[in-house]
Amino acid sequence: MVHQLRCRASLEATSRRRVARNLVVLVLFGLGVASSLPADETSTHYLHQGGMPPGAIGSWQLQRGGPLRGFFQPVKIKAPLGASVSLAVDGTFERPRPAPRKIGMLIGQVYRIRVMEIPMRPGAEVFPTIEIVDRLYAPRDQQRRFPIPIELSEEDLRLAIDGKFVTRVIYLEDPNQALPVREDSQGNNWFDIGPTRDPLAMADALGRPVAILRMGARLPDPAEAFDAKFLFDCPPFASYSSPKPEILGQQ
Repeated sequence: MVHQLRCRASLEATSRRRVARNLVVLVLFGLGVASSLPADETSTHYLHQGGMPPGAIGSWQLQRGGPLRGFFQPVKIKAPLGASVSLAVDGTFERPRPAPRKIGMLIGQVYRIRVMEIPMRPGAEVFPTIEIVDRLYAPRDQQRRFPIPIELSEEDLRLAIDGKFVTRVIYLEDPNQALPVREDSQGNNWFDIGPTRDPLAMADALGRPVAILRMGARLPDPAEAFDAKFLFDCPPFASYSSPKPEILGQQ
């Protein structure tokens, strides 16, 4: 089963739940992740940090080789009821569509999305980025059945609108650490590690990071509208709105 886990209080007690193929989310609030890390984390040989710019980690992953380049990893984008989500296509954003949305994203690319019609925030828009840094290895005929969950929670959207920066790291739990216990599907599904710890290093210690969601208050420059830099050159994505996937965007 593919799911998420959340726990604010006790990291040690909850980080070993479930078995293989479980997806977990770490959440970080604040800015300046790398500069505020404790000494015991900055002195490690770990190559990547949560404060690295979007795209840096994914590009390193592609250099490792293996079945990553060119693979469209299924992703399910979830948002509060009533919110709509659109992706960048050919220098602009497609028509907004209600969440949840299931699409395929290339590993190593950065996708800029637009979130509109946010509950209790009329007229507000948020432009998060999603970076897929690894893939799931589901059976070939069931890949769309097990997407990576990307949750745009109402609280995170509110924090972004208010000028905060939120990083979510989604990782596949280590089956050697997970306990074979039943999880409450109605319970919380993420935990906050605070602004002084690196979410990527923590996720790497607990399992295998597969995606990074970054969300802040940055808006496009009105004078330049949606330029290529802001949209990360509009990488192609697979639309699963029909039985046969359709590749949209630049090739």
